[in-house]
Amino acid sequence: MSPTTPAGPVPPAVPRGSVLGRLALAELTLFVREKAGPVLAVWMPMMLLVVFGNIPFYNRPRQNLGGSTLLDLYVPILAAFVLATVSFNVVPQVLAGYREKGVLRRLRTTPVGPARVLAAQLLVNLATAAVSVIALLVVARLAFGVWMPRRLGGYVLALVLAALALTAIGLFVAAASPNGRIASAVGATLFYVMMFFAGLFLPIAAMPALLRHVCRATPLGAAVQALTDATEGHGPHPLQLVTLACYAVVFGVAAVRLFRWE
Repeated sequence: MSPTTPAGPVPPAVPRGSVLGRLALAELTLFVREKAGPVLAVWMPMMLLVVFGNIPFYNRPRQNLGGSTLLDLYVPILAAFVLATVSFNVVPQVLAGYREKGVLRRLRTTPVGPARVLAAQLLVNLATAAVSVIALLVVARLAFGVWMPRRLGGYVLALVLAALALTAIGLFVAAASPNGRIASAVGATLFYVMMFFAGLFLPIAAMPALLRHVCRATPLGAAVQALTDATEGHGPHPLQLVTLACYAVVFGVAAVRLFRWE
């Protein structure tokens, strides 16, 4: 029986896990209903894969790449593209928009707390990344003969750490931005800069030595290198994983501390 007080029965405490689960489910429903997020995170990288895959230039084995094709190099970049799209183009705009519309102010009166609001966004990001990357790898293998990751465990570990790092940066942008317009502008700028360092516009292997080192110190550059190594059968280098973990911890803590309800 539930304990009682003079004012009546005391409602049972809601487990924290169930609060986070319901919040994440609500965020996922809104994410799918808005349609812009799934289009950017799932269909856009898939369209790029199909376009690149149907250009002979990207399907020609190259001696300087050890017999690999440019498409082989671009699949890990497109996986990182998925993470960057959600983290920089969706998360900041959504959370900053919630603040402007007063949604966060109303949540402040509930026992949700900032950590769970941010964690719900992270869970949606991870779920979206999992669906999109799996679809990307399957289509790349069946339609264009791109090998699946040879070190699956290393690939998953690199993908999760990359998602944590990039989502943490996106949450930091949302927490620090005063409104949705600024959050959207900062997120879009970060997206294009990070995708350059990921090798989308120019493969990292073709960059000058100094620029390659700079790329590997960025979250997307480290993520692409780790995913590429796992795809080729090498374990991701510990330095790449540590780099991603450091970005996740530093920006995650900063996002929670700077979080504002209104």
